[in-house]
Amino acid sequence: MQPVRQRRWILRANSPDPLLVQEMAESLQINDLLAAMICQRGYSTSVQARQFLQSALTSLPDPDLLPDMDKACRRLQTALESREKISIHGDYDVDGISGCALLVEALQALGGQVEYHIPLRLKDGYGLSAEAIRQVARGDCRLMVSVDCGISAHAEARLAQDLGIDLIITDHHQPGATLPVAIALVNPQLSGNRFPYVHLAGVGVAFMLLIGLRKRLRDAGYFLDRVEPDLRHSLDLVALGTIADIAPLTGVNRTLVKTGLRLLEMGNRPGVAALKRVAGVSSVTSGSVGFQMAPRLNAAGRIEDAALGVKLLLGEEGIDAEAVAQQLDLFNQQRRTLEKKVLADAIARVEVDLQDRRAIVLAGADWHSGVIGIVASRLVERYHRPTFLIALDNGVGKGSGRSIKGFDLYQALKECGDLLEGYGGHTMAAGLTVAEAQVAAFSRRFEQVADERLTDDLCTPSIEHDGECRLGLWSVAVVDELKALEPFGVGNPQPLFLSRCCTVKKCSLVAEKHLKFEVEQQGIVLSAIAFGCGERFMECSGELDILYRPQLNHWRGHTQVQMQVVDFRPAGEPA
Repeated sequence: MQPVRQRRWILRANSPDPLLVQEMAESLQINDLLAAMICQRGYSTSVQARQFLQSALTSLPDPDLLPDMDKACRRLQTALESREKISIHGDYDVDGISGCALLVEALQALGGQVEYHIPLRLKDGYGLSAEAIRQVARGDCRLMVSVDCGISAHAEARLAQDLGIDLIITDHHQPGATLPVAIALVNPQLSGNRFPYVHLAGVGVAFMLLIGLRKRLRDAGYFLDRVEPDLRHSLDLVALGTIADIAPLTGVNRTLVKTGLRLLEMGNRPGVAALKRVAGVSSVTSGSVGFQMAPRLNAAGRIEDAALGVKLLLGEEGIDAEAVAQQLDLFNQQRRTLEKKVLADAIARVEVDLQDRRAIVLAGADWHSGVIGIVASRLVERYHRPTFLIALDNGVGKGSGRSIKGFDLYQALKECGDLLEGYGGHTMAAGLTVAEAQVAAFSRRFEQVADERLTDDLCTPSIEHDGECRLGLWSVAVVDELKALEPFGVGNPQPLFLSRCCTVKKCSLVAEKHLKFEVEQQGIVLSAIAFGCGERFMECSGELDILYRPQLNHWRGHTQVQMQVVDFRPAGEPA
């Protein structure tokens, strides 16, 4: 199998009605381009567009529409009023870390006696930990709340029940055919859900639980003699987890993240401020959170103990935020070294052993389970095939998978379920546990499922863009106004445009892996940067059709428009 070289360029959506664009632009007092972008994102009235742009917290849906919300809040109210211990069980990724910190912080602010547990990836594995449940029982705690895990933890839920622990499961992963036993299952993916937005991250579900609990306590007069916490101050944690989990930045998530990013920018938490410094983040965006801050928090769970991330975010007493942030940065460097080794091994095996395959399944006995998910993502980027990498240890494999658009990874695993000891996840990302003796059978079955469902078109990567325009369109003011669409992410991509017949000038190689050049079209000249395209230096000449994101480049007191190039090809080639 060879790396994918060609990508189809596809118009993201049909051009909107010019009359609708004009009406929206006039009503909202925005430029026509911004109005067109909003229309292309499915907002067809000025009211909808205004709600999208404002993303006001007052527009959040009623949390009671989530399954079992009343049961969960009632049990937590009892625990708070009777001063019971409450144990929070998170997960070792950023969603689980931030969700755990969120519940601990808020429940303590409500007067609760709260402890928490984050599983060790290499020791405990994914999801609810049986050992953690036993520890909770030994500590005379009778209430446990999971965040970002638990919906597939049948054996662990039964253990909690047997030990007399009331279990509230908050999760956002796909449920199986049967549900674990618990006093409450709060998950927008359940069939009884009435909440109008199902794409919450685990930390988002936890935040909705807190909103529902605060409302119940308020109605019961709980705050007559105590301060009512302002949950808005915790939205920085929600933004961290939601962005890191690659949840769609639409609807409720957009509203939560938009406010949360402003809090992250302020950096009022010492831990967040320290994390920004070690990550070199000067301006907080969804991109800087996803590619600079989140990997360092994730690295703790991949290499060592994710509880370090919780300690940093909570600013626990005795914690040196700078020292912990530096430790996380060191873990991230170690993660990169491990990732590079596994990636090189995987690429060598793919390009020798896996020819004409619709899917990639590889297993390695010396692979670190903390990095296989990242490497699977790298392989998907390189070959555009659904991919599972499996780390083998003492006869058992822990696998992590990533998918491509049009192939539901979770549903594919269901068709392989009889070969697996456990699995869970989403459409685009999933995990599994498999006996080493069954790896070959799983690989064959997974390839069969992929072969049945994937067409040649689906196996050819595509890039969706927002339409064709001339370079003369771009001014600092026009580009600046597009910031109203932020935060960008899944479901709300940064606008990407096509300009044809652009003449390349002054192309140079930067840091041996990036291209920097100028392009001219009809007398308009703009600077351009193409990250990671250094190997295409010889192609970057003459007349090109270019896909790019317009952005503002600030340098020595001057601001100018720059093209962030995503792809290019000789002018006139079929898209």
